[in-house]
Amino acid sequence: MDVQRIKKDFPGLERIVNGHQITFLDSGASSQTPTQVLDVMDHVYNDHYANVHRGVYTTAQEISNEFELSRKKIAKFIGASTDKEVIFTRNATESINLVARAWGDKNIKTGDVIVLTHLEHHSNIVPWQQLASRTGAIIKWIPLTDETRLDLNNATEILKNAKVFAFSAASNVTGTVTQVKELVELAKAAGAISVVDACQYVPHLKLNIKDWDADFIAFSAHKMLGPTGLGILWGKEELLNAMDPFLGGGSMIEEVTLEGFTSAPLPEKFEAGTPAIVEAIGTGSAIDYLESIGFKNLLDHEKMLTDYALDMFKNRFDGKVTLHGPKISDDRLAVFSFTIKEVHPHDVSQVLDESGVCVRAGHHCAKPLMRVLSEGDRVGIGATSRASAYLYNTTDDFDRLGDAIEKAIKFFAI
Repeated sequence: MDVQRIKKDFPGLERIVNGHQITFLDSGASSQTPTQVLDVMDHVYNDHYANVHRGVYTTAQEISNEFELSRKKIAKFIGASTDKEVIFTRNATESINLVARAWGDKNIKTGDVIVLTHLEHHSNIVPWQQLASRTGAIIKWIPLTDETRLDLNNATEILKNAKVFAFSAASNVTGTVTQVKELVELAKAAGAISVVDACQYVPHLKLNIKDWDADFIAFSAHKMLGPTGLGILWGKEELLNAMDPFLGGGSMIEEVTLEGFTSAPLPEKFEAGTPAIVEAIGTGSAIDYLESIGFKNLLDHEKMLTDYALDMFKNRFDGKVTLHGPKISDDRLAVFSFTIKEVHPHDVSQVLDESGVCVRAGHHCAKPLMRVLSEGDRVGIGATSRASAYLYNTTDDFDRLGDAIEKAIKFFAI
């Protein structure tokens, strides 16, 4: 990978903040977007914009074809058998809520078990808590090891009587990559469906859904070089067909009478109203860009960055900085949550920003995980600073991060 050439594709990386060209290390929240994607979206708005699936005139037909071409690209990108299984939503959060409502309300009853893990983002916790509240179901949890990997020693017992096992493929806090195939097999053995939050996984590691054999997978465009406003839900066709529509209105109907309605076939059944048209087309362009890079190249590059960053956190700061998560690069992403002794992560982030270094600070929408990290010798962790890398980052970016952390240590007299 020629990362210096790749950087030139991202105009957002040229910005000057506090006299410094920014060092962007917050791709775990949202990645930057390349010019190639921005140009495609501009072209649609400027040259042939119309609504989709509504008009028979030329422009409407053109944009409808482009919209559906992006769905086909996504289906091929993840290895789906048919693009009917690819549902467009507003974001991955809505995708998971769709499953919890449209599948959960129909299939979960009092006393049923829903299993989650301590790694989860709120988007893969709260919808299931709401489902449990509506139905009287019980939520159980898969715990973590000391290195924030899933502890599966008692998984079979925890999954007993489970109807749903919802888990992340990779943590947005610790970078932990989970054993998805094994987790899906555990779900099947228990008679549960598997729902995978793949938001952090899909931008970095090649996904083939046939390898996982999960029942539902959710991810979002804005973490994989695409625009905001578009989420993707993939689900097995037979499950989606058996579910009732999540939202009602235009586009999702086959027929409407004064007495009732019949829903449209997949995927329109779950896509009520005007969709995120230009965002979907932009996501297809983002996939083109990622495939031009190649996931093998991306994996090798990010593993190199991960090893480099882990070495920095281990050796550079005289024990004043704590890194939370796996300490080796195997089965983890280039996501680094850290704390500086006795300094709130928000203060750390502000000091780093003075050097143009962009990191996330907070609980990362994972408060239960923050509480787990506070156990034992780690009492007091309610938040972390998080640096997350992507294909446009280099070891120089982590050198700048290290320099900025040292400035913060000096500033706070640690």
